[in-house]
Amino acid sequence: MPKKTVEKNETIKEKLEYLGLDLDKIPKSIKQYKPLEFRISKFYDEKHYKQYRYVPVKDIQILLSPTNRMDEIEEKYKKASPLADYLDDKSEKNILKHTTFLNMLNSFKIEDVEKVEEEQVNLAKKIPFKVKYENNYLWQIYYSENTDQYFMLVPTEDSDYSTFFYLLKKQLEKRRTGKIFVPIRNVDYTSEFLKKSEFEDIENYLWLFTKDWPLIYEVFDKNDNLSIQIVGETEVYQKIKSSYRVKLDSKEEANEFYKLLKALFILQTEIPHYFDFKTNIGKNGEIEFYIEDRKIEYGNIIEWINNEYAIGQDKEEEEDELIKNNSKRLQDLKVEIAAQEIEYLAKEKQISTFLECKKTFFGKFKYYFKYSKKKNKNKMKNEEVQEEIYEEEQEDQEELPRRRTKKENYNIEELVSLYKEIDAKETELKNIMMDLNSLKLKNKNMQKKIENATAYIAEIDSHKKSIFEFWKYSNKDEMSSLPEGEEEEVNIIKKITKTFDYEEDLEKLGKTMDKMQRKNLSKEETDSLYITTTNLLPLLNRIKINDFQPKDIENALKDIKKEAADEKSLSEKEEFDIFGGMLQDSTKVSKIKNKKHRELPKDKFNILEISKNTKQIGFKLSLENVIANIKQALTKVVVPEDVPIYKVISDDNIDDRIFNIFDINPENEISTAIKNEEGKINFYKINLKEGTNAIGYTNCIFFDNQNKTLPVGQDLSTKILVDISKLELTLKNKTKFKMVQFENEHDDFSKIEIKTINVFEFDT
Repeated sequence: MPKKTVEKNETIKEKLEYLGLDLDKIPKSIKQYKPLEFRISKFYDEKHYKQYRYVPVKDIQILLSPTNRMDEIEEKYKKASPLADYLDDKSEKNILKHTTFLNMLNSFKIEDVEKVEEEQVNLAKKIPFKVKYENNYLWQIYYSENTDQYFMLVPTEDSDYSTFFYLLKKQLEKRRTGKIFVPIRNVDYTSEFLKKSEFEDIENYLWLFTKDWPLIYEVFDKNDNLSIQIVGETEVYQKIKSSYRVKLDSKEEANEFYKLLKALFILQTEIPHYFDFKTNIGKNGEIEFYIEDRKIEYGNIIEWINNEYAIGQDKEEEEDELIKNNSKRLQDLKVEIAAQEIEYLAKEKQISTFLECKKTFFGKFKYYFKYSKKKNKNKMKNEEVQEEIYEEEQEDQEELPRRRTKKENYNIEELVSLYKEIDAKETELKNIMMDLNSLKLKNKNMQKKIENATAYIAEIDSHKKSIFEFWKYSNKDEMSSLPEGEEEEVNIIKKITKTFDYEEDLEKLGKTMDKMQRKNLSKEETDSLYITTTNLLPLLNRIKINDFQPKDIENALKDIKKEAADEKSLSEKEEFDIFGGMLQDSTKVSKIKNKKHRELPKDKFNILEISKNTKQIGFKLSLENVIANIKQALTKVVVPEDVPIYKVISDDNIDDRIFNIFDINPENEISTAIKNEEGKINFYKINLKEGTNAIGYTNCIFFDNQNKTLPVGQDLSTKILVDISKLELTLKNKTKFKMVQFENEHDDFSKIEIKTINVFEFDT
């Protein structure tokens, strides 16, 4: 027998011993097979699991199918055969299947099965926060409702058989009493706690509040007790997201959670102008709902609805009073304008009659005698018109609603109905105010017209003392038309500024800043700014505020010399680095976000002139020079638009004496902070105004541009340097939120910690 074949057989033998499987003595429990009568659900999504269970190992039948894991369940089940057929090497019809099993046996690795075993040991102790775990997709466990049987479908054309051989190993053990925690495929929700439609509702409701589709599982513990577990992500501050999990252990808890979501959903969709609920994270990582600073729970929702109803009633009364008062003002203004129009028309008629009559000799006499005496007919007519308008307005006015009947408790329907009426009244009031403002302007213009017309007529009347004086006046040149009154005042519209969105606007901002910095900053200044991106920043700040010891300089110099020797491979004998910053030749092509260039990265050792012979005094002078260059650079660059910036600090206040580096992306700042910071986390947001001095960490800060091939933009960092001492900060808002933090994000069984972040928002 060839040596290679012998090695292969030995490998299979070793694996058979590991599994505890003797192919000549197959246990009866493995040979036994009960028909499944499995019915495949037409609407089941193979990629979405709805149930997780602890299933007894002995209750799972194993079937093998000559298919791939990604094939349709119909195809896999149709071609499936019991495991016993694949272990049978005596029957001629099963020879091919037995060969397939041997190939599977040969290809699997014992260490992979041990990883599955370790995973199941952890799952026996606790269910992961997110319920699902790394290799859950490898478990092809199904349930046949007709025969109350669990079975595993093993696709023989897959490459990973670790879960299959783990289950087989457990079934071959003498006790066979263990359980495995696995997702069950092709099953729907049991509807023991909630109806199927209610599960769908919860998904929709949570999407509205979190902008993220949740995953909802029915989870059965070792004692077969059911809980509904909902996991997802939610925005806790602007676009910063946190994981959450809701665990509902009883039908009562599930119904209360569902009713709470439904109530908040109805309010936010039906009357969004009045109710906008925000989410936060609770002490156990659950999702919480807030309106303003008040937490809304099912236990206090009745009290909250009653309070909101009382607030709504007061608001409705205020609106009614405003509508009543402004309607009266509108009515009075209409009457006044109607009288003005009559008065103006009379004066306009008198003037037009005068202009027509003065053209002929007899016309002048006719006008003189017609308007020589004052008449009160117009005045009487004005009063009649005013009375008529007043009566019409009184008829058109609807009776104002009476005070609503007081009740002990109000429901969501009544609350929605009340606020919809308030919304209608607010719309009515807005329309009244628009009409009122329009009539005020019309009234003002009419006053001016009447004033002009009155002045014109007064001029005519002043010459009617005698026929000869009037004759002389009427023959002189007159105005061709009446002045139309004062020009309408136009309100000055305030400039509407665009709100900065770092996801959409950072690229444009980065390019603008990079161009500005390349133009305004010298190489020495960009070199110095690069030093602030290194581990020397704390020392720079201590030197800047004169809070350092000579030992600090000595230790830093020792560390940087060692670092230079390690990175540049400098020997102890070398006194000077002959390459400087030219660690590679400029013909080599590099990439920044798929943009090619031939520029060299900045080198802190070359910038600070670090060599074997560098002394402390020289090193300190280099750092002081860096500080001076940064201060100078900060006076040359400004932000081209309003930009919010963020920084996490452990102190209660920002130290404005040091170089403060902020981040334009709040997610980056928070994700770093919650991993590293212990205790309280203070998260500062400063709204920089357009024109504020600041320096973005754009591409020119990290690379030289001698060949002029460096891509323009801010592709390597979202940081920004700001001199806080030059800003007048005003606290605009103070709030806080919570986030779920995993000790190890790559470990399904990692412990979680709830971090509280205190937010301080400042305007400049």
